[in-house]
Amino acid sequence: MCGIAGWVDFQRDVRTESSVLDRMTETMACRGPDAAGTWADARAALGHRRLSVIDLEGGRQPMTAEEDDRLLSCLTYSGEVYNFQELRAELGARGHRFRTRSDTEVVLRGHLEWGEDFVERLNGMFAYAIWDTRREELLLVRDRMGIKPLYYFPLASGVVFGSEPKALLAHPEVPRRIDADGLREVLEMVKSPEQAIFAGMREVRPGQIIRIRREGLSRRTYWALEAREHTDDLPTTISTVRSLLEDIVDRQLLADVPVCSLLSGGLDSSAITALAAQRLGAEPVRSFSVDFADHGTGFRKDSIHGSPDTPFARDLVRHVGSDHSEILLDSGELADPELRAAVLEATNLPPTYWGDMWPSLYLLFKEIRKESTVALSGESADEVFGGYPWFHTPEALQADTFPWLASPTKALFDGKGLFASSLLNELDMPGFLSESYADAMAEAPVLPGDDERERLMRRLTYLNLTRFNQALLDRKDRMSMAVGLEVRVPFCDHRLVEYAYNVPWEMKVFDGQEKSLLRAAVGDLLPESILKRVKSPYPTTQDPGYEAALRTEAELILKDSDSPVLPLLDTAAVRALLDTPLGDTSRKYDRMNLETVLGLNSWLSAYSVSIDL
Repeated sequence: MCGIAGWVDFQRDVRTESSVLDRMTETMACRGPDAAGTWADARAALGHRRLSVIDLEGGRQPMTAEEDDRLLSCLTYSGEVYNFQELRAELGARGHRFRTRSDTEVVLRGHLEWGEDFVERLNGMFAYAIWDTRREELLLVRDRMGIKPLYYFPLASGVVFGSEPKALLAHPEVPRRIDADGLREVLEMVKSPEQAIFAGMREVRPGQIIRIRREGLSRRTYWALEAREHTDDLPTTISTVRSLLEDIVDRQLLADVPVCSLLSGGLDSSAITALAAQRLGAEPVRSFSVDFADHGTGFRKDSIHGSPDTPFARDLVRHVGSDHSEILLDSGELADPELRAAVLEATNLPPTYWGDMWPSLYLLFKEIRKESTVALSGESADEVFGGYPWFHTPEALQADTFPWLASPTKALFDGKGLFASSLLNELDMPGFLSESYADAMAEAPVLPGDDERERLMRRLTYLNLTRFNQALLDRKDRMSMAVGLEVRVPFCDHRLVEYAYNVPWEMKVFDGQEKSLLRAAVGDLLPESILKRVKSPYPTTQDPGYEAALRTEAELILKDSDSPVLPLLDTAAVRALLDTPLGDTSRKYDRMNLETVLGLNSWLSAYSVSIDL
């Protein structure tokens, strides 16, 4: 998987400042615990931290390409290309000779053969930088769905880049500031493309190439969703989805290290686990599930979580015969200051929304990493096939905003309740949200012949894929790479996303249940209990002790006049919340408000971020 970093400067010899690149690269150590490397010429310096997954000995980076003893280019690369073997054979037929078995060298050689258009041939998750010594040109490239992160900061005479913001912050010319735009992103559950929270820092947009030359920086989109007419009938559509999933899982099981699946007992993860079991045959698939220690007897149904995961996960384990482990988490651990500090170090950004999911994912991945290096996840199926509640509730469908910010799920994603009204007015949060929504809707491709209903559902799918899913992928990436675990996301294969995007909505829900199309495609592989199960999200703790710990931390913020978040708060609202008895159902969603305050305060403090409004 790996972490990358680098610096290009057209006015100074970066070789004289090697310690800067060393510091930038070292911040990526958690992403690449197996090896480290740097490379530099006069204008460019590239760094790499490696998590060895394919060709454990031969895939070291940065990797260079030479011809007649002349250096042509250098690559630092993160991710996996799942069709690298076919590409390697094609390049070999064109005269290329390989020194390794790695997909890294295929990417390097592919660029020599086809230039930047080579990226359109890739199937996988990736973020990489390639320096062309002949043209003195840097390319920053990110995969189509944004599974792997890539940030950059333009300098007066070049650019710095890295897999995470902390790699860029290790460079002396990158400031630690947040402005109004960044704060709006923190306070609203919308992932604006290219917005990186830190002022001046940018994120390479999914499906985008950034070119840096002496003359300046330019951007090119090499992939975006397109609206196309769907001509397949329902049986053909179901069989196409099934064949795509079989091919995707088959490709993503390839590794030279132990591979497992993440199993929740829901439809998505069960489908991936069952497909992997089918592919492996007599060899049982390794699977892991997570739950909280008291959920077996203490689970309480609410408006979001309809049923505990464990019984369904066990049904799937029995059905496919997986080699399974249940990881039980202690709710008391989730508020531990050391754990929360580790999460913050991994995120680089305020871990606000989803609250205890951040530390619980961290602990889950940490346990899995003891036995596996690669895990397959069911993430993103809800975006691709329309599984979330807001795809199916009239209030969300009729709202003139992002559907997850409309009733009945609005309270789950609104963490602004404890901030001062003067601040929210200054930021013009309604205006920001309205503009963001309008921009996203205008981007969404539709067909001229779509009726009103189909046009709406196509656009809502686009919003989920580009403004919601990114936040989930980032969370997955940071928590897994913090412990050196590579998590692959089969449902993000661009072929499946393109195909499903153009399947008419009525076909996606042909039998009246959410994700009907996916259920039909994998129905023969799953037990009846899972096929009939209603969507249930990743589990969160129901232990009141967790909220009590959050309240204690909030009390400390109120008492410390130097708390960086304090000037932004409505302290009376914070005090009113803290005075409310634990378990008061009238304020059951206020935990999200606390999480936002605490996450932002910890981030401002730990990263010494100044606020410029």
